[in-house]
Amino acid sequence: MKALILVGGEGTRLRPLTTTLPKPLLPVANVSFVERTLRRLAEVGCDEVVLSTCYKSEAFDHLAQRSEVRVRTVVESEPLGTGGAIGWAARGFDERFLVLNGDVLTDVDLEWVISSHAAFAGEATIVLTPVDDPSRFGVVPTDDGSRVIEFVEKPAPGTAPTNMINAGTYVVEPGMLERIPSGRAVSVEREVFPAMAAEGVLFGLASDAYWLDFGTHATYLQANLDCLSGALREPVPGRELSPGAAVRVDDGVEVAPDADIAGPAAIGAGTTVGAAASIGPDAVVGADVVIGEGAEVARSVLLDGAVIGAAARLDGVIVGGGGAVASGSVLGPGSVVPPGAGPVHVPRGGR
Repeated sequence: MKALILVGGEGTRLRPLTTTLPKPLLPVANVSFVERTLRRLAEVGCDEVVLSTCYKSEAFDHLAQRSEVRVRTVVESEPLGTGGAIGWAARGFDERFLVLNGDVLTDVDLEWVISSHAAFAGEATIVLTPVDDPSRFGVVPTDDGSRVIEFVEKPAPGTAPTNMINAGTYVVEPGMLERIPSGRAVSVEREVFPAMAAEGVLFGLASDAYWLDFGTHATYLQANLDCLSGALREPVPGRELSPGAAVRVDDGVEVAPDADIAGPAAIGAGTTVGAAASIGPDAVVGADVVIGEGAEVARSVLLDGAVIGAAARLDGVIVGGGGAVASGSVLGPGSVVPPGAGPVHVPRGGR
């Protein structure tokens, strides 16, 4: 079986984190989103995965050597929209295939999705998930037989016919590709799916699996913490620091004897934690990070190569790859340190 992952977006709401790294390559508990997805696809027997890219496409090249499945990258010369990207990247597919959005973190059972689609015998099946505010998404009401009645993209607040929305995981028959015009941008949500719903060939599969659109700083932080807590049922890499500590560390981590590390937490390879430093609870520390003497890090994500100065205090903070926080700084919830920037100093009292 083949699969297509849509990874062409610029991730503008996640800037400055995405100025150097495409959103699907941002790590969740020290494993990039796209690598997590590739592992899940391998588990259900996918033998080829196509990445439909546009923004910083060269950043995905390394995945071909690191994945358990064959990975092929298709680059859009210009943005083609969700439908155009599917039509362009999946051209030549002659069998049933999976499509996954590159900005949705979920642990939905893909084998269940595939088998359910086969039972529906439709042209495509969309996984659905409930949300509190459906006005920001594609809303998908279904009948008692799971057939999609209509596909309403981003309805006005208070007008949605249901709170079940498009969860960004599809099983598609190759015939759907014939519905996508070539040579222009096409929205699968506004053009293709509504037409299929009108013909009665589109089905929706309601799921209560974990689901999160990690398109903002707040939801990206939440995704990492959910992985630590087990709300997202995917593994955190590394070995346990000590039995029952809920702290996982990769190879080459150096922790000062008097440092305090409270789980849940994850620490990447080659990281150094200084004397009297305090890490956690709820902290994800990437690879090759330096945490200075007496620094405190809680409810935060530090990407690879970050440098945290002595006695700095971080709570609810994201530090981009190679970003630096000056000694003695106090950064509070919502703070984002740009990748590769110079030290960010906030006077005591925080913000």
